[in-house]
Amino acid sequence: MSHLKSIGNFEENRARKALDLLLRDRENEFRELANATGFPRTTKGWEEVILKFCLDFDECFKALTEIKSPYDSDTADHNQIHKCMTLMRQIAKGKKTMNEISHIQNITYTIAQEFKSVYKRVE
Repeated sequence: MSHLKSIGNFEENRARKALDLLLRDRENEFRELANATGFPRTTKGWEEVILKFCLDFDECFKALTEIKSPYDSDTADHNQIHKCMTLMRQIAKGKKTMNEISHIQNITYTIAQEFKSVYKRVE
């Protein structure tokens, strides 16, 4: 089963093409994220799981940066914030410095942004 069906508002065939194009240039980053998050690369479709992780992190980044007050009705709901904290914890696990954490977060965010950009150009 393809994990690309569950990545949101993306058409599966276009998402597959975009992922394949992105993997040509960013395969090392995908591997680094898999190692950093503890996801085994021997699993079939591990690249799709890492892409989903990156897109989820991108949504969390948006949700966390839009929070003005915990009492605003426009802010992310409790479940979204909990999901964000879980992703942050997964990234931080086993890291010894904030530089290591920031490095992984930057890679994750960059992959999500590049995927969206490539997806727009793929037909």
